[in-house]
Amino acid sequence: MLTNSTRRWLAGLGVAGAFVAASATPAFAADPTIADAVGAEGFSLYANNVIVAPDGPEKWISLYSLVDEPFTDYTVKVDRSAVDGFADVQKPEGPGSCTETGAVLTCTVKNDAEPDLDLLSLAVLPRDGAKAGQEGQLQFTVTTPSAGTATYRSTVTVGEGVDLTSEPFVNLSGTPGSTVPAPLSVGNQGKTDAEGAVLFFFGSYGVAPAKRYENCEYFEDNFDEYAYACTLDATVAAGGSAKLDDSFGFAVPRDAWAPNTDYGFAIWMTPADWQAFRSEVPDFGKSEKGDEGVLKLNPTAPSRALARAMQQTDVDPTNNETMIQLAIKGNQKADVAANGATVDAEVGATVPVTVGFTNNGPAAINAGGEDGIYTLALVTLPKGTTAVKAPEQCADAEGEFGQDSGKAGAAVYACFVPEVVGSGKKVEFPFSLRVDQPGTLAGTVELFHGGPDETGRKDLNPANDTAKIVVKAIGHGGQGGGGQGGGDGGSLPITGANTALIAGVGALLLAAGAAGYVVTRRRKTRFIA
Repeated sequence: MLTNSTRRWLAGLGVAGAFVAASATPAFAADPTIADAVGAEGFSLYANNVIVAPDGPEKWISLYSLVDEPFTDYTVKVDRSAVDGFADVQKPEGPGSCTETGAVLTCTVKNDAEPDLDLLSLAVLPRDGAKAGQEGQLQFTVTTPSAGTATYRSTVTVGEGVDLTSEPFVNLSGTPGSTVPAPLSVGNQGKTDAEGAVLFFFGSYGVAPAKRYENCEYFEDNFDEYAYACTLDATVAAGGSAKLDDSFGFAVPRDAWAPNTDYGFAIWMTPADWQAFRSEVPDFGKSEKGDEGVLKLNPTAPSRALARAMQQTDVDPTNNETMIQLAIKGNQKADVAANGATVDAEVGATVPVTVGFTNNGPAAINAGGEDGIYTLALVTLPKGTTAVKAPEQCADAEGEFGQDSGKAGAAVYACFVPEVVGSGKKVEFPFSLRVDQPGTLAGTVELFHGGPDETGRKDLNPANDTAKIVVKAIGHGGQGGGGQGGGDGGSLPITGANTALIAGVGALLLAAGAAGYVVTRRRKTRFIA
């Protein structure tokens, strides 16, 4: 989950509500200075830069250790002398103790019971009289009993304050296969012209981009199904506004679930705030530019020529986010069929057994929205076999859901993939089973479908939601087992702990049903046409 400091950082940009889950550390690899921040004993540090504005809100700087094992004992010295004249870098709260000697802040942590790579988080506020253009560096020095000492510097800049705004809600409608125009606009209720703007959009499967523009960066992983940022070369005049050109809109996929309601979020940022956001958000993933022309931002009030090249930051980032609600009309759902397996093996052998499901369409599943379905496969292995290898997408169903992914030795597995599964696609879960006794050994694959309200749902054909797993085990000396140890089909009654598991699927799978957004480390799944 997000660390406290990362939550505060995201809240400072007004987008914390959009983030459901994330890895614990920022995308450090994006910063080329990391390689130079190595201490004598070989460990590295990272801290983000911040831009504050006169009369603007606090921003947060977080210091991280780039190590395999978090430190439990360490001391951090923060030299604030280079920024003290214009920025108030405040003494932090939290574990450990901190003392101040002039501009030097010293914080010590001993025997941290829950160590984290996040060593220290500092709130930064502009001082009275701070002026745009002032800049300085904080120097962090971290000393540990076992790893030695390392240093890092973070830049604090005073920028110009602007106040971008946008409509809080936009309601649209379409049908599978249609293109829906999206009239998005941005205002500036500040006293300073905003020099350029960045539109960061993310949304679920139904709000696919209608065009991919040359000035937009499209991200491949870890966000909701679509995420992109468009850098727009226009001035939004103080007291004025600007609108995206008429080519901007959404292409509803032909296999979209209908009826459904999909969501997206459009967040407006200054170019400097976007760069900070881009470097700090965990695991943004790979990206590529589009090739279908340039998306333009057209002023709807007279704009003045750019007069300066000062970095700008939004003084109120809570009013520049638009939630887009797209109602997809029609009647298009899906039939998902369980796929079992039958294998022959000798007792003592380890054999591959691949099970899963096929989406027979016509609609996609795992695609988000209020009314679509997500599918979980409950795989009960045949009695008389042992899983010596399990896929990463499967966890022990009798343990805590989402934990122990790929753990060997369980009797029943809950298997799930977060990716959209289109019509005609097959999802496979490959196991390696050791055969422990002779006979016809039987297990099952059972499918369960959930929605964002955490209730169970049905697909078009519930009759094919169960399939058998059969292992025909030949005893030593070539003698069949005559059915010994075959069990009763291996079906697990959905009671007790497993009822809670299935009921809780909705919370895990569809935390983004209302928010339209999930950040997660998605495992690559085998999709077969």
